[in-house]
Amino acid sequence: MNTGVVIDRPPARALPRPVAEIGRTWGLDPRIPALVPGFDAPFFQAGLAGYSDAAMRLVARSLGAPFCITEALLDRTLVLGGKGRRREDPDLLAAECGLGDPAANAVAGVADHPIAGQIMGSTPDEMAAGAAILVRMGYDVVDVNLACPVKKVRRRNRGGHFLREPEAAIAILRAVRAAVPPEVPCTVKLRRAYDDTAPMALAFERIFEAAYELGYAWATVHCRTVEQRYVGPGRWEFLRDLVRRRGDRLIFGSGDIWVEEDIWAMLELCGVHAVAVARGCIGNPWIFRQARERMAGLEPTPPALSEQRHVLLTHFELARRLHGDARAAASMRKFGIRFAAHHPEAARVRSAFIGCASPAEWRAVIDGLYPVPEAGWRPAQLGYLVGEASPG
Repeated sequence: MNTGVVIDRPPARALPRPVAEIGRTWGLDPRIPALVPGFDAPFFQAGLAGYSDAAMRLVARSLGAPFCITEALLDRTLVLGGKGRRREDPDLLAAECGLGDPAANAVAGVADHPIAGQIMGSTPDEMAAGAAILVRMGYDVVDVNLACPVKKVRRRNRGGHFLREPEAAIAILRAVRAAVPPEVPCTVKLRRAYDDTAPMALAFERIFEAAYELGYAWATVHCRTVEQRYVGPGRWEFLRDLVRRRGDRLIFGSGDIWVEEDIWAMLELCGVHAVAVARGCIGNPWIFRQARERMAGLEPTPPALSEQRHVLLTHFELARRLHGDARAAASMRKFGIRFAAHHPEAARVRSAFIGCASPAEWRAVIDGLYPVPEAGWRPAQLGYLVGEASPG
């Protein structure tokens, strides 16, 4: 299927059976919805630093994402009452976005649930305190980030730094699990190792084993090392071998998921129980709808220009209500650049979005390059979030 999205992705992987058959026949492991009600498909939106705010998540959910993870929230910031205590609260979100009563939204299926609050920090005590705050804020799952490869994060002894210090990582996992009520699942995000040396491979195994021993529900494993960051292809064979060795455990996979077909390829070739969609869903929330269409035995459909227009306006309006005009206009440039890949004049649209500095300019680009739908047109999804209120 040609989605219109052009991305530098690895060569196509040979599959033992057609993607259509994989999607139509794939069975979700029943342990997943038992742990997290509503998590009803073998894929989800990963936490993405600088991207996966509430606006992005709500758009993804309306197009079929069954479960979302916040970008990493710093333990110290949570404890001190900064970012994460308000704009990322999954229930305050309803009021901030003008969606009405949180309970009513939950019934209608438009609340920001089920959701994992992802936490990252340096010490067991602060991580435990931050995790307890996430539970009080209403998160359904607490996810511990031991994977972030960003250098400034590692220099501050956070994220992927811990993959080279297994005992310190385990101390954090233990403290978080003890601080979170037993009925709330804890999960962990890992990379396959800190680097490609034998000692770091052993360190990964030590942390991975300890997480399950401590009662973590699953590990999401990105198939690159911390030092590799995002350079070069991920090693899907690592995920395959890990699942073969520890098939009794829930293991989620991450890495090199760019289009809907990649979801099914990773499930089939690696045997993971669910797939994290990360960079591949930036500007492409339709990946979730397409995956659900595949599950229903349908041919996945690319977004028409009328739908692209509606999603862009919806995303912008949600961002504006959450963050204000100036911040929304700045942050949405990076989304517009990626959304442009679906447009027949991708280069022109991309250039136009790069130049946007205000809500009025954003709306002018959309009005000039995305046609207004005919009278009476309604999107199949998303219409219940916000209307086409002008962001100008």
